[in-house]
Amino acid sequence: MQPVLEQDISLVSLQRLPTLYRCWRKVMDLTFGLLGLIFLILILPVLALFIYVDSPGPIFYSQERVGYRGRNFRMHKFRSMSTEAEHEGWAVWASKGDARVTRIGRFMRATHLDELPQVLNMLRGEMSLIGPRPEQPTFASELEQVNPLYPRRLDVKPGLTGWAQVNYGYGSTILDELEKLEYDLYYIKHQSFKLDIMILLKTVVEVVQHHGQ
Repeated sequence: MQPVLEQDISLVSLQRLPTLYRCWRKVMDLTFGLLGLIFLILILPVLALFIYVDSPGPIFYSQERVGYRGRNFRMHKFRSMSTEAEHEGWAVWASKGDARVTRIGRFMRATHLDELPQVLNMLRGEMSLIGPRPEQPTFASELEQVNPLYPRRLDVKPGLTGWAQVNYGYGSTILDELEKLEYDLYYIKHQSFKLDIMILLKTVVEVVQHHGQ
């Protein structure tokens, strides 16, 4: 994968995507959003019970993230960590084998079930099925200072899955996130039916093989 230069992204962000492709994105987001909502309603009673028994506290967890064109929004997840995971308001990078993750949380993160409530963000238009993963404002600000290209990933809606997610996985350091940035910028430049299908197929394989963190 070739590095994406700033002038490349500037040209891409100014060009209009084909009408058919834009319709495909809207239909895909609406379809997966509605199907995901139905699945969420069906699985909620059982999963909520497991979450609460394993670690008493809220079932859902919401966190401020940076969205499309820099607009912040509240992203929703099933709570997979202990209630003291981010004490005193400090944002902390998640890491592999993170001790803050609960037992049911490890299962949900491995299968990406913890991300399921984000279908609500999709139906509200804050997220898309495919796109760069939304970052916390604190981390986004740090990353922008290190690489001025970082805000260009906000030229598209953040996604539930994405090219960086299926090729690199989770990042636990600034260096990891900057590496993932190359994949995000590549996706923004090369958006297409073929690339979207590849991402969806890779996502299914990742979920089935429990590659989540």
